[in-house]
Amino acid sequence: MISEFLQMGGYGFYVWASFLIVFVFCSLLFYSTRKTLKKYEKEFTKELEKLPAKHKKRIKKSSKVISSILASQNKLS
Repeated sequence: MISEFLQMGGYGFYVWASFLIVFVFCSLLFYSTRKTLKKYEKEFTKELEKLPAKHKKRIKKSSKVISSILASQNKLS
C-alpha cells in the first residue's frame, strides 16, 4: 500500500522530484533572505549608534521593531 502511494501510478518519481526541488529552492530563498535581513539589521544598528543619546532613547521607546532589532544585536544599552 505504501509503495503504491510512493509510486503514484508510475508518476511518483516526477512528483517526489518536484517536491524535493521546491523544498530545496524554498530553503535557499529562506536562508538568503535571512542573511540579507541580518546584514541590514547590522547596518541599521551602526547608523543608530551614530545618533545622540537623546534621540536613541526616544527612538527605542517609540518603536517595538527597533527594540527587537537592538535586542537581537545585543546593543540595547
